[in-house]
Order: sequence, then structure tokens, then C-alpha cells
Amino acid sequence: MAAHRDARTGPGPGMMAGMRISARADYAIRVLLELAADTTRPITCEAVAAGQDIPARFIKAIMRDLRQAGLVRSQRGCEGGYWLARTAREITVRDAVVAVDGEFLSVRGEPRPALSYHGTAAGLAPFWSGVETGLDALLRATTIANLLTGAAPARVAT
Repeated sequence: MAAHRDARTGPGPGMMAGMRISARADYAIRVLLELAADTTRPITCEAVAAGQDIPARFIKAIMRDLRQAGLVRSQRGCEGGYWLARTAREITVRDAVVAVDGEFLSVRGEPRPALSYHGTAAGLAPFWSGVETGLDALLRATTIANLLTGAAPARVAT
């Protein structure tokens, strides 16, 4: 008999849990949304952590990654904090994910272009390529402004 668990307990050992978005990517998008919601002043890491219920210890590292990617800028001093470096319409969800996680699709921990299949599984390589293309198109088409207003595209033609 196959191992089975319901949605409340999650998958058992060896069962697929579904696609995973890293906590860092989720936090980065939430940080950008918080900054986009008020562009009149710089916002501190502590304010972002409190506003999004994100552990403060993660915020500074995420801010560093977002700053290095050119998505946020910082201001030092007692009136300091972080601002968006571009408008929310110019920052895509893909920008945020790549800033904190690097390129996003891997299979068995290998980047998709490195995959090689033989025999009856040969069709998997183009399938995974299509998955990556579709995901990339959706992440590129969705901006922080879209998410902030609830106007994110549900589907994107590839």
C-alpha cells in the first residue's frame, strides 16, 4: 500500500511536496511591496520586518542583495532607511527572485541546461525547458506595482 498523507499533514517521505519558492524570494518580494507602498520616505529594516512579520535577522541580508541588484537604495543617518531604486512598475518579480536566489529553475539540484535524458525519458529536457520558459514569462510580466494593486497577470502567453 502506498504512503498517503492528506493536505493537513503534508507529503510523507519520498512524496513530492510541490513547487517551492524560497523564503528569501518570498521575503524579497514582500520587502519590495512594503517599500513600494510608501515612496515618500525611506523605510527602516525594522519597520519592514514589523509590517511584513518577517524575522528581522533576514531583512538586512535581503536588503543587501536587493541593493546589489539595483532594486533598492539606502540612506544612512537618523532619517535613513531604504527606498526603491526604480519605480514599482519597473521592478519585476523575476528581478526580486534572481536578486536573492540567482537563476531559479533546477531539477535534482542541477540547472536545467545541464540536464540530459536518454531513451524513453528524452522528452523531459524540452518539457523542463517549457516549464522554465513559462515561469520566466510570468515572473517577467508581473511587476511589484501589479502585485501592490492586485492586477498581477494570471496567465501569460509564451
